[in-house]
Amino acid sequence: MIHNSIKKVLILGSGALKIGEAGEFDYSGSQAIKALKEEGIKTVLVNPNIATIQTSEFLADEVYFLPVNDFFVEKI
Repeated sequence: MIHNSIKKVLILGSGALKIGEAGEFDYSGSQAIKALKEEGIKTVLVNPNIATIQTSEFLADEVYFLPVNDFFVEKI
């Protein structure tokens, strides 16, 4: 069980991927989002890759299709 005081979590996607490595990152990230949501925690995802399960409309509460770098993450 996750500590009750956590209300919202920012999840950083892996960004650009090479052929053959997308599946592992996408699967682990989507499982993390599911687990957090089961605990009642809102999830905010930053991931520039639109071709992932993580960025599906039904998964994270908020999705930003932006580069994963300090400039954009600070804006969110």
